[in-house]
Amino acid sequence: MNSRSLARALLASVALATSIVLAGCDTDQVSLATNAKANQPVSPKLVAAMGEKDMDLQSPILIRLFKSEAELEIWKQTRSGQFALLKTYPICRWSGDLGPKVREGDRQAPEGFYSINPSQMNPQSAYYLSFNTGFPNAFDKALGRTGSQLMVHGDCSSRGCYAMTDEQIAEIYSLGRESFFGGQKAFQFQAYPFKMTPVNMAKHRNNPNMAFWKMIKEGYDHFEVTRQEPKVDFCERKYVFDAAKAPDAKRDPVFDASAKCPAYVIPEDIASAVREKEQRDEAEYNKLVAKGTPVARMNTGIDGGMNKIFAAKIPEGSTGLSEGAEGNTLQMLAMSKAPGTIPGTVNPPKPNLEPAAAAPQQEPVVAVAAPAANTRVASADKSGGFFSNLGRKMGLGAADTTATTSAPQATASVTPAPAAPSTASRLRAAVTRFVPGHDKSKDAPAVAAKPAEPAKPAETKVVAATRPALKPSVSGGAGDGAQLAGAAPVVSSNSFDSRFGAVK
Repeated sequence: MNSRSLARALLASVALATSIVLAGCDTDQVSLATNAKANQPVSPKLVAAMGEKDMDLQSPILIRLFKSEAELEIWKQTRSGQFALLKTYPICRWSGDLGPKVREGDRQAPEGFYSINPSQMNPQSAYYLSFNTGFPNAFDKALGRTGSQLMVHGDCSSRGCYAMTDEQIAEIYSLGRESFFGGQKAFQFQAYPFKMTPVNMAKHRNNPNMAFWKMIKEGYDHFEVTRQEPKVDFCERKYVFDAAKAPDAKRDPVFDASAKCPAYVIPEDIASAVREKEQRDEAEYNKLVAKGTPVARMNTGIDGGMNKIFAAKIPEGSTGLSEGAEGNTLQMLAMSKAPGTIPGTVNPPKPNLEPAAAAPQQEPVVAVAAPAANTRVASADKSGGFFSNLGRKMGLGAADTTATTSAPQATASVTPAPAAPSTASRLRAAVTRFVPGHDKSKDAPAVAAKPAEPAKPAETKVVAATRPALKPSVSGGAGDGAQLAGAAPVVSSNSFDSRFGAVK
């Protein structure tokens, strides 16, 4: 048994070295193809899962990634020829904002469709193991977008990358390696801001990146209806999916990301299935917008996100721009095992405490219903109405200002100042109404007489209530198994440039 394993490891090293040579890498990278980390076998548990799902170890793979959900999905081709979901990995850290990468240094993790070949697999990564996403692709270059060395890697540290734990990237790397051994020349990497559902599209309908997101949603839909890797081309600075030769054409269409699109067709079986899905999604989207689905607020000053399973295990951890969880849920997650070793140097995203502090907890919809129209809300504050003036005299201007993250319509409906008295003011008003002989006509001046004093303590209490609870430290690590050899970073994680300086 041991001799067979050794022989297989040697064969794997030779095969990987050969694939790197064919892909045009230099000789020192070839010598590193025998790296022990890069040749770890796929776990028996995952191999068993493949068997249950009618998959072969070396069948092709496809990766989908979602920032908001902070999840990376591995899809694998079954013996029927279609792709099926093999495993979902929580992302330990990603940086930037929802939206595509535009320029070098913007800390953005890329979004779009990319192709990963053997030369992009990096066994010498200072972040344990990694693969290069291939940014910028032809579409990005046509728009003048810049950036380099955008990776999916280990060490849970990111500056424009997608960071996993060392144990996770070892398994993902091994799955990619096996697919190359099976003959796959490159696997597709699809990166999205969120799962492209009608609900998420409605929530982000006012985001300035929506036009780009609708374009890549076409590729998302192609995969959803066919469960096949969509063929990706570019022309006229846009994505084209599953383009084929026109019936009367003598040769396949030639695409250039910056040039006019050639004549092409999309096979009717794919086109009709995608069209039906788009119509269903559009109808659901319109219903959600009509019933007032809150718009996701614009979160400024937050750098990226983290899956809640990791945020729960870090003192004062936050999911940032990824989907969060309630306090009790985070406490429960803190008791579960993390999918890999979390380094003590991890830098979680900072929580956005200011909007949470100003938003009334009993009306959370107002706090999140934000089309981000700050100038319109500011002009409403200057309307000079009775209640606006009264609110400013009462010292409530700060609370109104933070409502710039709310929809203008929602702001107008809750503008009257009496809607935000302190707890003490409401209690005093309720008690005096039941005093014998009390004159109700004097209630309004009585409320306006001393509102400012209790307002400040109330604001302080809200800030304290919204601060994340302390979580126990897991710097020692609590993975699915023992920590992998060499998991510690070669250089401190706060020195990104030096750690990637050797990667070419």
